[in-house]
Amino acid sequence: MSAEIRPFHIDVPEADLADLRDRLTRTRWPARLPGAEWSRGIPVDHLRELAEHWRTDYDWRRHEAELNRFPQFRTEIDGQEVHFLHVVSPEPDALPVILTHSWPNSVAEFLTILGPLTDPRAHGGDPARAVTVVAPSLPGFAFSPFPEPADDEPWSAARVARAWSALMSRLGYRRYGAHGNDVGALVSAELALADPEHLIGVHLTGGLGMPTGDSAEIEELTEEERDQIAWLGDLFGETGSGYARYLARRPQTLAYGLHDSPAAQLAYLLERFTEFDGWPAEGTTPVACLDRDQFLTTVSLYWFTGTAASSAWTYFEDAAGMPIDQTVVPTGVSHGGPTAFRRIAERGNTIVRWSNHTSPSHMVAMADPENLVADLRQFFGGLRAGGPAGAGGAACPSGG
Repeated sequence: MSAEIRPFHIDVPEADLADLRDRLTRTRWPARLPGAEWSRGIPVDHLRELAEHWRTDYDWRRHEAELNRFPQFRTEIDGQEVHFLHVVSPEPDALPVILTHSWPNSVAEFLTILGPLTDPRAHGGDPARAVTVVAPSLPGFAFSPFPEPADDEPWSAARVARAWSALMSRLGYRRYGAHGNDVGALVSAELALADPEHLIGVHLTGGLGMPTGDSAEIEELTEEERDQIAWLGDLFGETGSGYARYLARRPQTLAYGLHDSPAAQLAYLLERFTEFDGWPAEGTTPVACLDRDQFLTTVSLYWFTGTAASSAWTYFEDAAGMPIDQTVVPTGVSHGGPTAFRRIAERGNTIVRWSNHTSPSHMVAMADPENLVADLRQFFGGLRAGGPAGAGGAACPSGG
């Protein structure tokens, strides 16, 4: 295995752009099914309008250039090509932090926060809180495609954590932090077990402190705290699309449509982003809290790299779920929810900072970058100084 780290530059061939526009032009659109507009899935009119915007108005080259503003590299780890952004802070004492993105997303999730994190002096922040960012593309995502043929060992969160440990060692970082959202939170928590000698702390957005269903666990909560978690029954009940169960069992079947039809991939990813954040009210626009061109950048990355299907490994072998409990290193949580979640999380984690900010989207770095950056600075700034990382923030009035 080569340990070489090679510079990487995104340059999608013009022929691929033309092919995308042609496929979108030739989409065979289905009829609208009877029933309430959102009760059968993504409405045809919504998707047609977004597909037309993707075909005619969305400027991939502009967003490609935005991605290319940040230094990018590739290297091979555990037989897997790993793509990553490596944004070195101008501050000489900046702490390295590895950011792991969510599913179904990409490193584009972090574009808004890279500048404020790495160069707080230029963004009105304290330069002593600067970090150097390493942001890899998860295996099977975007520019970290699986080899052909892929090996038979599942890419669990633990396996990715071991790869991230190797990446940080290869970059020469002997003391660093980790942050993650969604599947990135799973990987970051596993990294504490994979590299406790060098990792100083784990910061997560949500997902920690979810009730296990243990009756004793619930009995310890106050009536107010039980009310705080009551909505989870609806969120994880039978009202959703059932995508997780299908991905865990028949991902290859779904792959054919996602790989061949940009309209199918667009519908699939739009449903995921929308369902995570709650179906929109009649007459409103899905993913309204996000810039739709931000959303289309990730859709385009999946399309041009052919990884919409392979990114679903997070549901193989029960790889998807909640972050593990660990007390090896301190944990900070941003957008973690009210006291019930923190009380449950504290049973198996050393929580040194908890904020209950609310975000209008599951994709927190895209929807609430200011609060996330503030939490990251506070958490890692406290750990780096060797003192407490803070007690957390008050709830914001908005959210979902």
